[in-house]
Amino acid sequence: MSTAKHVAIIMDGNGRWAKQRGLPRAMGHKRGVEAVRALVRAVARLDLDCLTLYAFSSENWKRPEDEVDDLMNLMRRFIKSDLPEFIANDVRLKIIGDWQGLAPDIVKMLEDALEQTAGGSRTLAVALNYGSQQEIARAAAKAAAIGDVTTASIAAHLDTNDLPQLDLLIRTSGEVRLSNFLLWQAAYAEMLFVDTLWPDFTPEHLEQALRDFAQRERRYGGR
Repeated sequence: MSTAKHVAIIMDGNGRWAKQRGLPRAMGHKRGVEAVRALVRAVARLDLDCLTLYAFSSENWKRPEDEVDDLMNLMRRFIKSDLPEFIANDVRLKIIGDWQGLAPDIVKMLEDALEQTAGGSRTLAVALNYGSQQEIARAAAKAAAIGDVTTASIAAHLDTNDLPQLDLLIRTSGEVRLSNFLLWQAAYAEMLFVDTLWPDFTPEHLEQALRDFAQRERRYGGR
């Protein structure tokens, strides 16, 4: 029986959740943040070492400006409101992606949050301004600069180099694709695609996913 210690989630379906209810997309994103909050609180209970969430991709800048602004403002409020809870619950925040390319005030908030949570025993990794192909290209360039282009050296330069091996990758909303998320890290991860829209995804859904994962046999290319 396998136990998942690192789970990553592509949080998809906020817009459709809002549309089904005749609400603006911003309300879907707001409810999505509440779903994040509930999962973070459940990390210790579910005995996860790391939960990685795809919050904002490098391609999301193509969305309408007002929607991007709403997402950035939600991020500001989330960091400000939930930082004390991270500290109280021994959660270390890690950011992956080109997050330093975000607005200066958000970068400063993130830097402060990273510093204040550095001693946490469990990790919440948030992908911001993240694209996996770009991450791999950066890592390969760094490996080439030292003349050591191997799978081990590329992995050592990925944004996730200090995170445990990815065990399970989940995508909500019924879409069946990775959308440029953790392509390298997912090489031998188990996949789970669920129809549940992200705002409706609860700790109980994750708990069921972990039970399903425990029944899978992982061969890593063997027989």
